[in-house]
Amino acid sequence: MKKRLLFLSISILFIGLQNIIAQTTLSLPDASSRLPFLSSRSSSSATEIPDPATHEKDPGSRMDWWRDARFGMFIHWGLYAVPAGEWNGKTGYGEWIRTSAEIPLEVYNQFLPKFNPVQFDADAWVKTARDAGMKYIVITSKHHDGFCMFDTRQTDFNIMLTPFKRDPMKELAAACKKYGLKFCFYHSIMDWHHPDYLPRREWEKDRSVEGADFNRYVAYMKAQLKELLTNYGEIGVLWFDGEWENTWNERYGKEIYNYVRGLQPDLLVNNRVGAGRLDMEGMTKEGAFGGDFGTPEQQIPSTGLPGLDWETCMTMNDHWGYNKQDKKFKSTKEIIRMLADIASKGGNYLLNVGPTAEGLFPQESLDRLEAIGKWMKVNGESIYGTHASPFSQLPWGRCTQKTGAAGTILYLHVFDWPASGQLILPGVLNEQLKSFLLADPQRTPLEVRRQNDALVMTLPSKAPDSINSVIVLYLQGKLDQTNPPAFQTEFSTFVDTLNVVLTSDRENVEIRYNTGKSDPGITSTLYRGPILLKSTTVLSARCFRDGRPVSATITKEFNKVTPLKALNTNPERKMAPGLFYRYYEGVWDSLPDFKTLKPVKEGTVPDFVFTPRNRDDNFCFEYTGYIRVPESGVYFFYTSSDDGSRLWIDDLQVVNNDGLHGMQEKQGDIPLEKGYHRITVGYFERTGSDNLVVMVKSQIQAKQVLPKEWLCY
Repeated sequence: MKKRLLFLSISILFIGLQNIIAQTTLSLPDASSRLPFLSSRSSSSATEIPDPATHEKDPGSRMDWWRDARFGMFIHWGLYAVPAGEWNGKTGYGEWIRTSAEIPLEVYNQFLPKFNPVQFDADAWVKTARDAGMKYIVITSKHHDGFCMFDTRQTDFNIMLTPFKRDPMKELAAACKKYGLKFCFYHSIMDWHHPDYLPRREWEKDRSVEGADFNRYVAYMKAQLKELLTNYGEIGVLWFDGEWENTWNERYGKEIYNYVRGLQPDLLVNNRVGAGRLDMEGMTKEGAFGGDFGTPEQQIPSTGLPGLDWETCMTMNDHWGYNKQDKKFKSTKEIIRMLADIASKGGNYLLNVGPTAEGLFPQESLDRLEAIGKWMKVNGESIYGTHASPFSQLPWGRCTQKTGAAGTILYLHVFDWPASGQLILPGVLNEQLKSFLLADPQRTPLEVRRQNDALVMTLPSKAPDSINSVIVLYLQGKLDQTNPPAFQTEFSTFVDTLNVVLTSDRENVEIRYNTGKSDPGITSTLYRGPILLKSTTVLSARCFRDGRPVSATITKEFNKVTPLKALNTNPERKMAPGLFYRYYEGVWDSLPDFKTLKPVKEGTVPDFVFTPRNRDDNFCFEYTGYIRVPESGVYFFYTSSDDGSRLWIDDLQVVNNDGLHGMQEKQGDIPLEKGYHRITVGYFERTGSDNLVVMVKSQIQAKQVLPKEWLCY
């Protein structure tokens, strides 16, 4: 009798869940609010301008729609679409063409009568974004060239002075309202056209700065921002950029933030309104003013940014603005998996389109947006309104989740469909209530069984989607999940000995480990402190509670290596502090072959400085000399550079940070014997900001700028 009652209770529960699922609309960002056991955020809004350091007491209220949206469209459109990336026979330009190609102001102004986007259709653009599953649009009201894509009274350098004579921002605002998307503006702080903006480009020798007043420029910018926030209805985000030049500072950032929030209190403002962004990583330096969310550019944080709001902005090909020669488009597969990856880390994805001067989206962009839309129509529920994955890693894909007081939903994004037909979800201790494929309109339950700490799902032989198939898993109660232990040591190679530290993010667990790749059991060695390794070893570790495993196993190999021998140096020769340098001038998009170049200057410097240069752009340095390594061991070397750099030790390349990019850090490691080793660092600068930092770290030394006392020649 008890068994019959239990069976009846479970049946009623499953029927209730099926009814709930049937009522869930997959394509809406608020789908989670339709599930009774999932809580929704407050919908109240701010009523007064906050102190930028504290915001309002409930900052989440303004952020709700943005956090739920997860996916938006970036649009870079302006005069730079006229040359379409080509100038004087070179075809690698984009929205920076005016300064990258060093086009004089009076020549660039001649694009105005050529800009006539008669094929522009705001309704079609917004519908394309909506059908792709995007929930907001961010478009350039003004880029760095200073050209305004809206009807402004502050300057004649705007779209109403072109043959087009229409305000596309008005039309887009109306279309966004029609289709239910948030309308947002990108607005550049930097302005290469305005006479009061400082500094000038280094190559603009004929543009005098006499009489220029930066405070007057800020007043001009505020007047334009007022137009944008009073003439186009409700604006979701003001997305600032171009804040990195030394004329802008945190005081200006706070002033502008408070000003625009005073015009629209519910407005969101990105962290580039301030002056504390950490380069292309996009987050804000500790202690600096950071607006409402961070802005990683062209990259996805490797482990997410727990507790922080962030949005990855990314091009669909290699340029933001239209370049007719650029056909290096990301595949639909790449974009969909990036979207899932970003959502699984708690971020938003702002995907760019660069329209033509005629007002059309490139066909390659349309093709990809259509394919993404088909995937989102089926699987959007697994993106909208979700939170970051609770799992540190999943070998077959990613996970997003929705949580509430009475239950948890996990969305398992399977990139690599298991050939065995068995999908393993490790470390989940909850009882599962129901599981099914999101692509299955019948919601046919999948068989789920428990195997120690893991839930094992039996899947169909063929994936419903070759790019990303989503499995929905309902769990009873608050998620009870344990990640594998973590190896805290950053070094996987060592010279003499290595202490390996294991940690867990869960309380009331014990860690057991063994050597080799087999799963540790309850009789395996109990971890009580650092494990001293003296030879190459494979370690496997797992969490246990009450005598049973409650996590997956983590396995890592640690290799003992022979260090690179120090160089024999003449003991009678006295080493001089510093480095030898060669300075070159030219235009490069990557590091040149120094052997083929004739230096403009050469000499010595104390470290990796640019003081011998003649110009601010288009130059290159090669630094050579020796480093005096204090102890034998494995050393990590880093270069952080804008634009590209490489580092060699004893003629072996250790760090490759080459390429045309903003400030970016790369690393590499090498085992070195105590003593002298040759070092070579190459660096090139194209245009814009320039910087080079060389750092080092070892088992006994924290990461630091490469000490000057190590350098000699």
